[in-house]
Amino acid sequence: MAEAVFLPDGSRFVATELARGPWDPAAQHGGAPAALLVRAFERLELPAEQILARVTYEFLRPVVLGTLRVSAEVVRAGRRAALAEGSIYSDGGMEVVRAGGLYVHRTVVDANATPGSIPGPDTALAHDLRADAERATFTTDAIEIRFIAGKFWEPGPATAWFRLRVPLVAGEQLSPLQRLAAAADFGNGISAVVSWQDHLFINPDLTLYIAREPDSEWICLQAQTHVAAGGVGVAESVLYDQRGFVGRATQALLVERVARQPRP
Repeated sequence: MAEAVFLPDGSRFVATELARGPWDPAAQHGGAPAALLVRAFERLELPAEQILARVTYEFLRPVVLGTLRVSAEVVRAGRRAALAEGSIYSDGGMEVVRAGGLYVHRTVVDANATPGSIPGPDTALAHDLRADAERATFTTDAIEIRFIAGKFWEPGPATAWFRLRVPLVAGEQLSPLQRLAAAADFGNGISAVVSWQDHLFINPDLTLYIAREPDSEWICLQAQTHVAAGGVGVAESVLYDQRGFVGRATQALLVERVARQPRP
């Protein structure tokens, strides 16, 4: 099995089997490219007092396993706020993910993080997805998932802890924001209101709001999905670390009945 989700290849990255998602064996889970773009945003030159407060992703096309190019740049610099844009391109030069980052000046008020009331990961139960001995995936092999409430196969709201088992990029230490971005895309997956067996519920976008950087390796999602009859689905997640509230994540969902799907 691969040593990391991505392997560096000069100025490019090779997505390994550990990036694989649930819908297409040749495509990545959204958490993998989301974390890779956060890595690019973290490397931009901005004042130390400005921190990443929001990232909005548009998943334009399936992100295949293989070689990728990542770019990021500051498009508006300001004293109190700044904007950045980033993209991931396939080996053929096609843009597959686009993201916008908002940086704001650190708060100067004396405020504490909202206390957490979520039981810790030590009290949670391992997820109920079966691993495939012949096919590694992001969900079963790159990430450790422990449920406080709900299950993958149990419709309705769910609360679960997530922890990356491996580096995002081989040879690099995981950053707190990379951990957060990798977990934030799981909201719709753990809180589905339709069956995995005969529905797609893919998120073409993800917006991540960050109140502060997490300070533990475990990230908790308290997630709920709403599907409007004749409309679209929306998944909402409140994000915690072991100290308390760290942010929110929202996803718009493409929900569609299809032929029977294999379990991821």
